[in-house]
Amino acid sequence: MSIEELSKLIDEPKGVILVALNSLQKSISNREACALQLSEVSGRWIFEVKPELSSLLPDSFRPDIPQRLLPAAALVAYHQPMSQSQLVEMLGQKAYDHVRELSNLGLIDRRREGLTRRLTTTRRFAEYFGCPEIEYRKVRLWFRNEAEKMGLTSAQLAASLAPEEQMIITEFTNTTEIHAELEEN
Repeated sequence: MSIEELSKLIDEPKGVILVALNSLQKSISNREACALQLSEVSGRWIFEVKPELSSLLPDSFRPDIPQRLLPAAALVAYHQPMSQSQLVEMLGQKAYDHVRELSNLGLIDRRREGLTRRLTTTRRFAEYFGCPEIEYRKVRLWFRNEAEKMGLTSAQLAASLAPEEQMIITEFTNTTEIHAELEEN
């Protein structure tokens, strides 16, 4: 839940809620042999299994991600950090709903940046998809390498994740990124 939701639910000021959450988070992290942790993911506070133990959980404990959201998740991972407006160019207007749902699942982070939002993957995304890295630049590199192994562009990869949707996905090329790569060479 967000601090705002908790504040309304228990009728306490946001500052009091934040202090209590930070105190609880510290208390839990100091416990020996505790499998849970309290984390803030995309502005929402959640109890979760510690990342180093998540691989020991059965697959049935992993939340199901609706297949229709996978193309958006793949495109964000491939092009991150990307603006929400770029994702809308690729997927159309439904991208707004997909971003909201992926953020609510804790898989992507969306931060306001001017008139749009800047999208990146979260640690939860990396854990869910089995990426050995959690920092978004490293996740992007890992994700691109995985797509390259399959011989797929970002648009082809995204479309392959939800074939029944019969999506038309526009390939996006980040010119800033291309210029940065050219300058490095």
